[in-house]
Amino acid sequence: MAATKFAVVTGASTGIGFELAHLAAQNGYDLLVVADEPLIEASATDFRCHGVEVEAVEADLATIEGVEKLLDAAKGRRVDLLCANAGRGLGHGFLEQEVADWRRVIDTNITGTLYLLQKILHPMVARNEGKVLITGSIAGFMPGSFQAVYNGTKAFIDSFADALRNEIKDARGITITNLMPGATETEFFDRADMLDTKVGSDEKDDPAKVAKDGWDALMAGKAHIVSGWKNKLQAAAAHVTPAAILAEQHRKMAEPGTAEEQDNE
Repeated sequence: MAATKFAVVTGASTGIGFELAHLAAQNGYDLLVVADEPLIEASATDFRCHGVEVEAVEADLATIEGVEKLLDAAKGRRVDLLCANAGRGLGHGFLEQEVADWRRVIDTNITGTLYLLQKILHPMVARNEGKVLITGSIAGFMPGSFQAVYNGTKAFIDSFADALRNEIKDARGITITNLMPGATETEFFDRADMLDTKVGSDEKDDPAKVAKDGWDALMAGKAHIVSGWKNKLQAAAAHVTPAAILAEQHRKMAEPGTAEEQDNE
């Protein structure tokens, strides 16, 4: 009897990660789910309704120790699928931000993500089999005025995913897909203190739809997926628009108080 497939999903307590974990469970994967909040235990209960085994871990993936805690929870089991989805945002001007806050964004979005990828991809490449979905963002295509550190981390991740895919291209059984959503209806903007911005108050994409787009692209072996036609247009425009204009456009979306300005128009 073949062993049940096993998936690791990070940032699985809410939002896109929560929906990705549901999709994995629906498709017969046992789960190891992680988030940096106790809510991950309640989310795991939801995933178990699909009849698969689910292990939940509360860990801070901004730290090497947090990633190690996740890896220890896998107990050496072969990982067939990794959804590296955990991420953190931070609004307001860079000069107003505390060092600990912007470092946490970088350590979550970049350092922890890369360490987890390196650890899980080694055995995948050795056996020439495995699937990886990395949650990047169309934010990586534009200078993020009043969200500068976050957009910079996503530019890194978008670039890194392409480079990594090329480095291991001879391992043809490995799929690395970069999911690049736009603004999505999750806890992100609240946690990033951006509810008073235009982008924070505007209507946003459905995380279930974003997750399904990413899942379908992953299963089809695609390198990238920009979720949503409006985001596809925005991403295409970003490639031909001068950086100064993109930065000013982003300012109008992300500067604190822009939600009130919109309401007064």
